[in-house]
Amino acid sequence: MKLARNGSKNEGGKTKLIIDSLVRHWLFMGSLAGLLASSLYLEQTPLFTANDFYILFLLFSLFVTVKGLEVSGILESMAARLKRGKHVALKLTLVTFFLSMVFTNDAALVVMVPVTLAMELPNRAWLVILEALAANAGSALTPFGNPQNLFIFWHFDLDPMEFMKVMLPFSLLFLCLLSAAALFLDRKGSAVSSGKSPPVNMIKGTVFLFSTLVVILAILKFIPAFWAAAVILLLPFLEPSCLKVDYGLLVTILCFMGISENFQAIFQTTIEHSRHIFLLSALSSQVISNVPAALLFAKFTTNWKALLWGTNVGGFGGLIGSLANLIAYKMYISSKKETGIVGFTLKFMAANYTCFLIGTLVFYVLRKHL
Repeated sequence: MKLARNGSKNEGGKTKLIIDSLVRHWLFMGSLAGLLASSLYLEQTPLFTANDFYILFLLFSLFVTVKGLEVSGILESMAARLKRGKHVALKLTLVTFFLSMVFTNDAALVVMVPVTLAMELPNRAWLVILEALAANAGSALTPFGNPQNLFIFWHFDLDPMEFMKVMLPFSLLFLCLLSAAALFLDRKGSAVSSGKSPPVNMIKGTVFLFSTLVVILAILKFIPAFWAAAVILLLPFLEPSCLKVDYGLLVTILCFMGISENFQAIFQTTIEHSRHIFLLSALSSQVISNVPAALLFAKFTTNWKALLWGTNVGGFGGLIGSLANLIAYKMYISSKKETGIVGFTLKFMAANYTCFLIGTLVFYVLRKHL
């Protein structure tokens, strides 16, 4: 009987691992299947350009430097200082917003959500939701705030100031809305006692901060990419774990670049109307996530403003809308301190789809002035 039970438990454990693996890697497997299917249909492989690999290299470089900052402890130390004093909810929301502008939305949440969950606050669920929204809204403003922005910025060879001017109304609006919501939470009580800051390796932290600056300057085309390459080659000698980045995401992006190329050859059409490209990219983000949506529709349009707005608005909505949503959601439900997962899920979805609708309405109001 015991052997049978153990065998049953082992089989159940294996099944769970398989399901977890499928959930974790569904986008990668789907992108690979789509690339193979479209290539077989055309009876040719997609033609990747040098610019495609250049974009991937810059994204990889940003991943490496941000990973190094996480390992050094400098970001976590900065976040931990927010425990002190009043208006904790507002500080957490604002820091997540501005952190995502520089260190990407995913990295901002990887740092901020664990700090928030460790605090003795009565409204941690709403704080995590606000942080997820703030990460998506803040990262939308800069070319290096998230992967889809970086791709659009380089694919259409844009000017940094013009890029940020287009997204400023979007980020500024949500900064005001989320700040008001955070202040409301602070009124309900969110003061916490000061705690010890985590240890920081200042040498590594300083080096990786400088390296991140070099990569950002390369992304903005202020310096040659050679300098970013030189920095990335040297960093593993200082901290080997900085290379432990999401390679699956990089391969997925490459696959979607190929799919986009293949689809353009199959359909041989363009989509230029701002409403069409906005809705297609925003709604498809709910199914395939906003990064693949940007890669897919970039080949079908020259209307980069509508595509940029569509993929960033599409980051709101469902859990699949952006990787940042999945990170915040998974961290919360995986916390042993938290209960009421169904209630949290409903709140998370309601807040995200509210922002999705607001972003859509604002685009239609402003689209003639963008």
